[in-house]
Amino acid sequence: MNNSTDSLDLSDLADLDRLVHEPARLAVMALLYVVESADFTFIMNQTALTWGNLSAHISKLEEAGYLDVEKTFKGKRPNTMLKLTMQGRTAFQAYTAKMRHLLQNLSS
Repeated sequence: MNNSTDSLDLSDLADLDRLVHEPARLAVMALLYVVESADFTFIMNQTALTWGNLSAHISKLEEAGYLDVEKTFKGKRPNTMLKLTMQGRTAFQAYTAKMRHLLQNLSS
């Protein structure tokens, strides 16, 4: 690897938001980034995660302030709507910018 200022600094990897970096959570955030909101079933079907696995990841994102989770009923059926918060949008944008920068600076 060359020593130019444009070369990849692997220490930058340590700066990645690990909450976003986890593949399942990254998939959830990417889906929610491009829509206003989505229901739990849609996210589950799009990510191919199990109910329990998706639920655990949603809880972590919600605890971090990255997701708003609204539980209501449609008739007698529970309905969980998910939406990125402004903090979540900002975290996703920062993560993608950092990854873009890291990947663009890989030496050939």
